Amino acid sequence: MNGGETIAGRPPEPGPGGPTGEPVLHKGPILFSLILGAFAAILNQTLLNVAVPKLMADFNVSASTVQWLSTGYLLTNGIVIPMTAFLIGTFTTRQLFLGAMFLFGVGTLLCALAPDFPVMLVGRIVQAAGAGIMMPLMMTVILNLYPPETRGRAMGTIGIAMFFAPAVGPTLSGWIVQNYSWRVLFYIVLPVAVIDLVVASIFLKNVTERTFPKFEFWSFVASTIGLGSLLYGFSEAGNKEWGATEVVASIAVGVVFLILFVVRELTSAHPLLNLRVFRYGGFTIAAVVSCVANMAMFGGSLLTPIYVQDVRGYSALDSGLILLPGAILMGIMSPISGALLDKIGIRPLAIVGLIITVVTTWELGRVNLQTPLGDIMWIYTLRMFGLSFIMMTIMTAGLNHLPRQYNSHGTAAANTVRTIAASLGTSLLITIMTDRSNMHYQQLVTSVQTNNPFLNITLSQFAHALAAMAPMTAQQANALVTYLLYGQAQLLAAVEGIDDSFLVAAGIALVALVLSLFLRNVKRARASAPAPAEGTPPAVMEGTRRKVAVLRRTLRPRPEG
Repeated sequence: MNGGETIAGRPPEPGPGGPTGEPVLHKGPILFSLILGAFAAILNQTLLNVAVPKLMADFNVSASTVQWLSTGYLLTNGIVIPMTAFLIGTFTTRQLFLGAMFLFGVGTLLCALAPDFPVMLVGRIVQAAGAGIMMPLMMTVILNLYPPETRGRAMGTIGIAMFFAPAVGPTLSGWIVQNYSWRVLFYIVLPVAVIDLVVASIFLKNVTERTFPKFEFWSFVASTIGLGSLLYGFSEAGNKEWGATEVVASIAVGVVFLILFVVRELTSAHPLLNLRVFRYGGFTIAAVVSCVANMAMFGGSLLTPIYVQDVRGYSALDSGLILLPGAILMGIMSPISGALLDKIGIRPLAIVGLIITVVTTWELGRVNLQTPLGDIMWIYTLRMFGLSFIMMTIMTAGLNHLPRQYNSHGTAAANTVRTIAASLGTSLLITIMTDRSNMHYQQLVTSVQTNNPFLNITLSQFAHALAAMAPMTAQQANALVTYLLYGQAQLLAAVEGIDDSFLVAAGIALVALVLSLFLRNVKRARASAPAPAEGTPPAVMEGTRRKVAVLRRTLRPRPEG
């Protein structure tokens, strides 16, 4: 799978290294500055969810209003990420990364000092603008620095930050919110951003090529309206019904403008986001599998805290502690999975990882009100172990199929479709959970209200016993028994709704497993490139001495005599 070309006749391209392919000697400090920035951005995303009730109380806003802190962040990411290919071609690596970290730091400071909700929302949008640039830029830098045969390990190292931050976030935020002000959540992220600004200004090198592409204004407009409307529709579908007028209209507008955006990009000489990357079959199938897996992962990961906190009644800190081992294991396994990708290729990793994901997600779909939390923790941890084989590796394997000049467009396209898939998966599974919980509740209520002599006798005996034990009338005892009965029905219905959502997530993961059978590895150049005719010197670009060595080994031996 390592190195080389995937399509015969691909034009020559610079090797891994700097903007013109020259080798970069000290890659470690560059990698560290990228990891630190990714850690700050992802930690920030995972900290805020626990603080939502505190924010509602302090700012005196409703749940639907405070939800805009997440919706605004998501929409800004969706608008910024498709533009990153243009930004990478316009600015140097240092300029773009330092600018993104500066935006993120300013947004974090605004959130920490926000006197009211509008300022808080502006801070979140500024944060999202910086974070949206960082992730595709980070992946592009890795693709430029490392050849395909060692990218897996490098991407896996980046995955440590991407998975360790979610491991720390819920537990840390739960403890802080219980003991301190929610503003501390932003004060602890701010120093990390400042330190990374200093580290990156010292060690980060320019490893991306400035091509100064033309800015496609109408492509930007179509992308902004299309992705913004689509992501907003998916986000609201999780809170309202999919048939709500606002949801349907938003998704319809999004689809129309995204179609216009695709047509514009495929016909433009200077596309804002070059969608021709999807002509590379290896990249396309990897993007599809990654999207389907993301739908199962993000939606499924949201259901477990809902079960632990809302159904079982445990605190956010307890929920974070239950999820902590799985996230830590995922961070530990990330570089190991990357090294395995470099050694054995993507298909075995994807198949094993998705089999584990399907089985464990199915097991989470069988929980009840008596399931020990220890069992939940072990199943969830094993699920994260399976996901560690696929989350970074599949997309890395797909990006390996692209020529260097498409790296920035490939990372932008990959992150865009993954953002859409994660939003769709979350909204879909939350909607299924809500609808199925309501259905199960109505079924339970109907079964209670129908003539059931045994149940009526049991409830009557319980009410009489309660009235005899406590200072209350028989009418009050009956009302209390009815209240407890319906409350228990709500809990049972909620568990069954969560179970149904997990089973759907398992089905989605099963689809990803089937699709993973079509994943393929990058062919080595010396295996795929035809031998040149005798006496014809190979065409090699200046500065690509590594390729010269490979091509020389493929020359036919000169006939003797």
